[in-house]
Amino acid sequence: MQQHVRTLGWLFIIYSAFLDFVAILVLVALGAAGALSGDRQVFFVTGTVATGIAIILLIISLPGLIAGAGLLKYQQWARILALVLAVLHVLNFPFGTALSIYAFWVLLNSESAGLFK
Repeated sequence: MQQHVRTLGWLFIIYSAFLDFVAILVLVALGAAGALSGDRQVFFVTGTVATGIAIILLIISLPGLIAGAGLLKYQQWARILALVLAVLHVLNFPFGTALSIYAFWVLLNSESAGLFK
């Protein structure tokens, strides 16, 4: 079960890193679209919206990165945080749902509960 906890930690990190990648992609795409328009006001609006969306996505991904790092170190608080995030990710079909099911299976198993201090 120890290997499953480590795998789950890495999956949380990868899932959150993907959200970070999307945040950067949105920032670049909307910023470029505004720059290509040639209008300063449009560039300002699209740049502001892109920055806001990117910041929100980065904030949303932060707990997953923290939970993943904590799971790799077998921290008790990370187990609780990962379970809370798993409940929230259930509605993110299909990848979030799959991650949630795996997280529930790993973290609610009696063997893995003994790994956390």
